[in-house]
Amino acid sequence: MRTKKKLSLTIDETLYDTVEAASKRLKLPKSHLAQEALRLWVKRETEILMAKGYEEMAEEDKDFGDMAFEAQREILS
Repeated sequence: MRTKKKLSLTIDETLYDTVEAASKRLKLPKSHLAQEALRLWVKRETEILMAKGYEEMAEEDKDFGDMAFEAQREILS
């Protein structure tokens, strides 16, 4: 069972007006628009963190590969 929690936000007037207009145009409650915006933000932040993690892993893999290559070269010399 999903439950909902109430969230109170304070935003500037220009953003509020934009959300209000979108709510009327799309015939959706402002809370629905806010929920969708937050979902997109969480998704983007997760993707950014994952990309950073993959970059760090790639660097570690490269360092390990360089070390293994150097060790092999020393053994074969």
